[in-house]
Amino acid sequence: MNRKWTLVAGMAVLLGACAFLAGGVKAQSSGTLHAAAPGMPGPQPGDKKAEEQFKNIQVLKGVPASQIFPTMQFITASLGVECEFCHVEGAFEKDDKKNKQTARKMMEMMFTINADTFEGHREVTCYSCHRGSAEPVAIPAVMMEDPKPGAGEAKRGASKESAAPGADALIDKYVQAAGGTAAIEKITSRVMKGTIDFGGHSLPIDIYARDPEKRISFTHMPEGDNVTAFNGQEGWLGMPGRPLREMHGSELDAAAIDADLHLATHLKQMFSELQVKGTERVGDREAYVVAGQRAGKTPIRLYFDAQTGLLVRLVRFGDTALGWMPTQIDYADYRDADGVKIPCRWTLARPNGRFTIQVSEVKQNVPVDESKFVKPAQEAQKEPAK
Repeated sequence: MNRKWTLVAGMAVLLGACAFLAGGVKAQSSGTLHAAAPGMPGPQPGDKKAEEQFKNIQVLKGVPASQIFPTMQFITASLGVECEFCHVEGAFEKDDKKNKQTARKMMEMMFTINADTFEGHREVTCYSCHRGSAEPVAIPAVMMEDPKPGAGEAKRGASKESAAPGADALIDKYVQAAGGTAAIEKITSRVMKGTIDFGGHSLPIDIYARDPEKRISFTHMPEGDNVTAFNGQEGWLGMPGRPLREMHGSELDAAAIDADLHLATHLKQMFSELQVKGTERVGDREAYVVAGQRAGKTPIRLYFDAQTGLLVRLVRFGDTALGWMPTQIDYADYRDADGVKIPCRWTLARPNGRFTIQVSEVKQNVPVDESKFVKPAQEAQKEPAK
């Protein structure tokens, strides 16, 4: 998969998805997953298994078919490679490349280590050894500069933690900083226009949101619109000349969060447990870090500006068969709109790329036709012969 489509994949994530692989390509995974092991994603009712949808599945048997694209993205991010590193372009099921054979052995080794050493918990992943390199990192790197105390890590000193507000207090402060519960709950729709910048390119984007939890974006590309949508139950992604792709699992979870116009007032309800983890620097600002656990879902980390109380960063994780894929969203340029402060710039960063959306125009509580959130019909796609 070339870099252009990888960047487009990142664009789709922020607007409600965790993975978008272009062209309707059937990425044939290599791969027998120890599916019963704790921490592994399991199939949901009605889900196809990978081997039922794709050809030549050997190691990832039993994994939901919807997990295959995110899992392949996890590998490319962990090794810093593209799909063609292991696969034959246009014939992903073929075993012609030695790297594909090696990948199968490495996945088996990873599953065995986790099963035998960590009681089946997914403690070791591809990234544990590769750290963004195709070759495993076996030798510690030489220190190039003097270490900076606490750089890149939350400060967990006793005095800091004892002085930090509780998680509930931080969320309450955020709600008040954003305008207060009453003002937030009055917002029924939001229409935004702006630009999305990635890889040196800038494209216009329109985003429409409507309560409850409906959102659709149109990135206007030269060949047509790239669409990312969530209607409260279903999510989908589309590109000109490409088959519509439905969201599943972690994609739907991310889409629901992005579509929630009242997220600030819903935060406490989302989590089964909240814990303050100290402080970190976000840009040039100090922020309190709150880790939130969710029943049956991956955790989320929230970063609240220590002075303003506003949410300046959110880190969430997409679940794949091999490990969690992090997505970091930094919020900035907060502006007042109808008594509510909203970020007009946000930057999404993932292991394989980053992009920024800058909003230039915001309208709230304006009519947004329900028809915008109706999923287009599409012809049934035939699977390749096995």
